[in-house]
Amino acid sequence: MPDLTPKPDDRSDNVEKLQEMVQNTIENMEEAEETLRDDGLSGKDREAVIAKNKRREQAIEGMRREIKDEARYQQNRTE
Repeated sequence: MPDLTPKPDDRSDNVEKLQEMVQNTIENMEEAEETLRDDGLSGKDREAVIAKNKRREQAIEGMRREIKDEARYQQNRTE
């Protein structure tokens, strides 16, 4: 029978994971910007890339807020 007890919440590396996610998202945005320089991109595709980058910017803002929250949480646990 499988063990159904929940695993303890290990948040010790959340800040690092979130920072890596922010960096990956920024890299994806930069690649998308390069794609926008392509003259062969249709208007519809161009709009989709622009919209996706706007969503990425919002996601980065959220991740940065979460990084601050996690850093505060970890600091409070060590005090």
